[in-house]
Amino acid sequence: MSAGPAPGADGGAGTSVVLGEASVGLEAILAIAVDGTQVVLADCVATRLEAARAVVLRTLERGDRVYGLTTGLGAAVDTSLDADAIPAFQARAIRARAVGVGEPLSTVEVRAMLAARLVAICHGASGLTPALAQTIAAMLNAGVHPIVRRIGSLGEADLSPLAQAFLPLIGEGEAEFRGVILPGGEALAAAGIALPLLGPKDGLALLNANAQSVGLAALAVDAMGKALDAGITAGALSLEAFRANLSPLDPDLSALRGMPGHGVGVDRLRQLLDGSDLWKPDAGRRLQDPISFRCLAPVAGHATRAVAAARQTVDAELASAPDSPAVMVARDLLLSGVNFDTTELALTFEAAVLALSHLAATSAARIVKLMNAGMSDLPRFLTRHGGSHSGFATTQKTAAALEAEIRHLALPLGAMTLHVADGVEDYAPMTPAIVEKTHAIAKRLTRLAAIELVVAAEAVDLRGAIRLGRGTAAAHRFVRGHVTRLDDDRPMGREYEALALAIEAGELMLADMATGEGPAP
Repeated sequence: MSAGPAPGADGGAGTSVVLGEASVGLEAILAIAVDGTQVVLADCVATRLEAARAVVLRTLERGDRVYGLTTGLGAAVDTSLDADAIPAFQARAIRARAVGVGEPLSTVEVRAMLAARLVAICHGASGLTPALAQTIAAMLNAGVHPIVRRIGSLGEADLSPLAQAFLPLIGEGEAEFRGVILPGGEALAAAGIALPLLGPKDGLALLNANAQSVGLAALAVDAMGKALDAGITAGALSLEAFRANLSPLDPDLSALRGMPGHGVGVDRLRQLLDGSDLWKPDAGRRLQDPISFRCLAPVAGHATRAVAAARQTVDAELASAPDSPAVMVARDLLLSGVNFDTTELALTFEAAVLALSHLAATSAARIVKLMNAGMSDLPRFLTRHGGSHSGFATTQKTAAALEAEIRHLALPLGAMTLHVADGVEDYAPMTPAIVEKTHAIAKRLTRLAAIELVVAAEAVDLRGAIRLGRGTAAAHRFVRGHVTRLDDDRPMGREYEALALAIEAGELMLADMATGEGPAP
């Protein structure tokens, strides 16, 4: 498990995320997971959880047949549990589902998952023993991070990762605490957290949700947003570097087209290019530029809308109760459902990454065109030294490799077709794998955008005295703050990576916001 945030060291002394009073969105998950912000349960949460727990106990007293309360799980739904078997069943339910393999989730990912589960529990539909919610909050605040191997969930409730996450609650599994991996029970003890007592339904209530999918989706959306911003900004700087014809950004043309994504892209690029001398009559070098330049607006605009839709879906997941059976307090019953299904999340993310792959394709094409002397009227491979120096020539290979990987990862994964659990579970949206590839695409797109920013900045400098737009000028300053001009050949890979890390840290977004917004001429 990689090093993670220091819990409580969130840069804002005394700040915390309060769960339960109002809808908690993606930003709260990021604060808890990435910044280590402390978690506080609102007073209303205890009342809500106690009311739901009372329904569970009354249901048990009545002898109602309820999945996971008085029956086995999965294919064992046809098995009734004797009353004296119910307490021990809770620990067995967790133990038996801790079947994950592969690399462990990072500390940030584990925190995102625990936070997402706690947010859902606070809605009050799980029937969980109220003290367990406080235990999960205590784990987050103390920095007890269970070891969770990432492969094992199909997206119809993330049973395997959540089982691994909650093994420490029964004194088992492993967890990292203060940089040391300990047996789960020892980690809790070292943090001063007592082992809780699990009662009826607690095993299922901890597990039967989609917290891996939702928690990691929050991280992926954040990564997508930064990659998207970098990709669009890099494209705008390439327009400057290429001395592109900006007629496709005419707002009347956009209105004539009437496509919402097209309009979003035009507006964004006009903001970035506001003040550029490319807006002067006949400033463009060509009557028509290659399509990767001309069609940046519709491609970027649709990607913007697709990523926004992914963000909205994550927020909707966090605002919902995914439990099944869910406790319906007003009706004094438990009702089995499919609120744990994540098909909408999976398909929204598939759409977003496909849109990002189109943006990546245009980026790679622009990078190559800027280095082509016949296309750009600039020195070949952007080096003034001619054939004795490579310039950015071999950078094309890295750009091509990134674009190919993005395109491959963006291929739809599709639904699960293998029937499991004696055929009872014969469909799953494969959401964890889709979220994982989304984050992988975002990382690659960020690096592709870093390369385009560096290449475009070099081309701009070779152009000489040109006036950039407010946003593109900020992008150029951002690049030059990290990467100096390429005169003599040098190993650029580490500089591209450093620039990508700065983008992931939000530095480009801050630089862009500092320019303000306004309409282009």
